[in-house]
Amino acid sequence: MHTLNALTLRIELVDIQPVIFRQVIVPGDITLTVLHQVIQTAFGWGDCHLHEFTFGKTRYEPPSLPSELPDDETLSTIEVRLNRALGGSRQFFYSYDFGDGWQHLITAEEWAPADTLNVPTCVDGANACPPEDVGGPNGYMDFVEAMADPTHEEHAEMMRWHGKRFDPKRFSVTAVNRRLRTIKL
Repeated sequence: MHTLNALTLRIELVDIQPVIFRQVIVPGDITLTVLHQVIQTAFGWGDCHLHEFTFGKTRYEPPSLPSELPDDETLSTIEVRLNRALGGSRQFFYSYDFGDGWQHLITAEEWAPADTLNVPTCVDGANACPPEDVGGPNGYMDFVEAMADPTHEEHAEMMRWHGKRFDPKRFSVTAVNRRLRTIKL
């Protein structure tokens, strides 16, 4: 018998044009800790910075983060399941690298039957993930402009910093799924 336990998520970076997104299928009862790994892997982030999930007014962070504010009501991601955190909502946010300020809008698109789902699966996406520490959405747009124009005054510096050419349109479902296979659910 099939149960409705697979959830398709559209994960889109906010304030970036053209749109950078990944569409992944995960179990509806995935923990937020594992969902963090899925997002990092699907986008190609390096998991080098702090992160947070926000569902309405409720925030979840890894338990290893000490609160700086005495009245902070941020909850731990440990053992929190996506279907429970969602409640009746269809959208939530994932923040990554508080310095660069990357915001991901996540939309729960559809529930589907699944007998087994051993690994998360990417079914669609568009465009390359920005490099770590590029300076957030504005820094990324400047980076793309400089990298695309060899005559740009910052082109050589950006090439040295990044270490290789950068194609902002590069995206491969196959490559993402190869990386996602390392995450066991």
